[in-house]
Amino acid sequence: MITCCIFDLDGVLVDTARFHYRAWADMAHDLGFEFTPEQGEATKGVSRMASLDIVLCVGGMENRFSPEEKERLAAEKNARYLNYVSTMTPDDVLPGVRAFLADLKRNGVKIALGSASKNAGTILDRCALRDVFDAIVDGTLVSRAKPDPVVFSKGAELLGIAPERCVVFEDAAAGIEAATRAGMRSVGVGGDKLLARATMAIMTFENFTYDALCKTID
Repeated sequence: MITCCIFDLDGVLVDTARFHYRAWADMAHDLGFEFTPEQGEATKGVSRMASLDIVLCVGGMENRFSPEEKERLAAEKNARYLNYVSTMTPDDVLPGVRAFLADLKRNGVKIALGSASKNAGTILDRCALRDVFDAIVDGTLVSRAKPDPVVFSKGAELLGIAPERCVVFEDAAAGIEAATRAGMRSVGVGGDKLLARATMAIMTFENFTYDALCKTID
């Protein structure tokens, strides 16, 4: 029986992935090269510093900067990202998400956040989502990025629920792998072919219900 659902944030509950891409693309432009949306896909579900390495590699600059300079670049990117995030409102929650979360609540299912982002709290507050969660695990609690399973395992641990009773909702291959490594089933959100290893897939949360989830994977 499914008694806990754990959600990634960016690209699953809210569309902040576009803000991450714009911030990286802005940085790349300042450094003198183009970073395309297709290249930006590789940064989904990846830590900030690992994403920086991906971007610099695209520009042939992976060996140009010292660790201290990389920290500065990452901080500048995050400032750009937070500037974009500051414009968010509750209307930025993706279609069907609030209805699905309410359905889980009606069925007594615990809800956890599992995000590597250190900015998760800011986004939850901007979008009026914080009170929905029974547990919040983000980059302020864990330091190891997906596909390390700790961000999901910690959520189950906080709620006292066995991994086999948890389902993870993710939009990135690294997140699906993390769920598998945590001993949990997973739902790939968004239809990306890189999510093929998920237990099941949905395009959006519109018209999706707890009953449909259980019928498919429980």
